[in-house]
Amino acid sequence: MKIAFFDTKPYDKPSFDKYGEEYGVSFKYFEAKLNEDTVELANGYDGVCAFVNDTVNDKVIDKLSDMGVKILALRCAGFNNVDMKYAYGKIHVLRVPAYSPYAVAEHTIALLLTSIRRIHKAYIRSRDFNFSLSGLTGFDLHGKTIGVIGTGRIGRVFIDICRGFGMRVLAYDKFPLSEIDNGDTVRYVDLDELFAKSDIISLHCPLTEDTYHIIDAAALEKCKRSVVILNTSRGALVDAEALLEAIKSRKVGAACLDVYEEESDLFFEDNSGHILQDDTLARLISMPNVIVTSHQAFLTEEALENIAQTTVKNIVQFYETEQCPNELCYRCSGPKDCKDSKCF
Repeated sequence: MKIAFFDTKPYDKPSFDKYGEEYGVSFKYFEAKLNEDTVELANGYDGVCAFVNDTVNDKVIDKLSDMGVKILALRCAGFNNVDMKYAYGKIHVLRVPAYSPYAVAEHTIALLLTSIRRIHKAYIRSRDFNFSLSGLTGFDLHGKTIGVIGTGRIGRVFIDICRGFGMRVLAYDKFPLSEIDNGDTVRYVDLDELFAKSDIISLHCPLTEDTYHIIDAAALEKCKRSVVILNTSRGALVDAEALLEAIKSRKVGAACLDVYEEESDLFFEDNSGHILQDDTLARLISMPNVIVTSHQAFLTEEALENIAQTTVKNIVQFYETEQCPNELCYRCSGPKDCKDSKCF
């Protein structure tokens, strides 16, 4: 099996080469992102492997289908960059539903601690032998209330970490899990209560029509003054313009972002020699109470191994049986849960 691998980075190759050799899958690595201009590179391949910032719209899907490409193997959990409705009946979409929830949850708490204890500022000062403590006062996490939006695998790991700090958790999910709510330190609430009572809000939900800009101007207006916003999930969960205005008005005390709504042409690349054209992102980064990392929450050795192994197994299983438990289906509104092998 020959797979065209798009948006390749140096850290991708070792794990995919390892499992590709083990399972008999050959990868051709392309640095270019998958889009309308680069889709021709997939000609002659059995499938394509894409990542979060590749564009899989109707034109890309039509071209892949015309070239006889049967599968799109996503090496990520999210699939909002794929036109799933248009893909129905044309190409099979596989994903990695879980790789390392610990990686993302731990990165989220690392961002939070860095922000509230001013570790990034202290590091820069000490490099210049400035050991003054002025302006570095933080606050305890113990006893604070954190709102967690999304209680899937990552959200649940994050909740466990927060409980270890002695925090109270207010959770929200469209599909709540009864075993999480203990009626005391962890409670499910509606969004309005979560916004009103949380000192910190962390996003761990997928990007859907319902969650698009779940943090917008109206939501921020309901929040406590000086609330801390964490987003390590999908950029478009947060209205960046509204967030910027809330920071300027002191409504938001701090923001930690590993994702950004317009990141596709910026993140994962070295833009240090260029003038940043995105004014909103430039202004956010310039704020002293904002920390931005470039979609690296997933980036651990364990996660990279899991992503590669699951992606390769998905490809092999589909070609051997024409079925895969990690296939997505528009008709099933997410993970394919029907028994019809012809259901895309």
